[in-house]
Amino acid sequence: MSETIDTIDADQEDVTPADGEAGEQKAGGGEDILVQEGDIAGDYLERLLDLLDYDGDIDLDVEAGRAIVSIDGGEDLEKLVGPRGTVLEALQELTRLAVQQETGSRSRLMLDIAGWRADRREELRELGRSTAESVLKSGERVRLQPMSPFERKVVHDAVATVSGVTSESEGEDPKRRVVIFPED
Repeated sequence: MSETIDTIDADQEDVTPADGEAGEQKAGGGEDILVQEGDIAGDYLERLLDLLDYDGDIDLDVEAGRAIVSIDGGEDLEKLVGPRGTVLEALQELTRLAVQQETGSRSRLMLDIAGWRADRREELRELGRSTAESVLKSGERVRLQPMSPFERKVVHDAVATVSGVTSESEGEDPKRRVVIFPED
């Protein structure tokens, strides 16, 4: 997978000293630690697929300081995505916990199943750009539907490509949403 996917919304991240130290260790330890995380995650997910009797090919990659794990190829994989990616988000957190249990440090690995994140990312980019252009023309702020941190990050990045508008997140999870408005 050649596309970098980021789930952390800058205004949402809760970094404790242990998290910061783990990040420094990963940066200093280089790609080897991220490859190890990917291997642990791949083994965990392979066992899960075996338990469910689902087919799927697991691909491991390292990009932008993060292990990327993707599962493709099986007919049943859509069930592991769930409505609006809710099952995928839960599986990602479980996989991160499995990696943390083995490595002792917090993981930022990213999981994609059946290309859902890649497809959703493109939809959200278009939503962010088109809404930003609409706000620029109308001068009226727009509140989007509640989104996950991954979704908000993609929308914020897309809005940032349109001059004259800006965005911020408001509200509390699970009802946290992006608001797009004209710059002053």
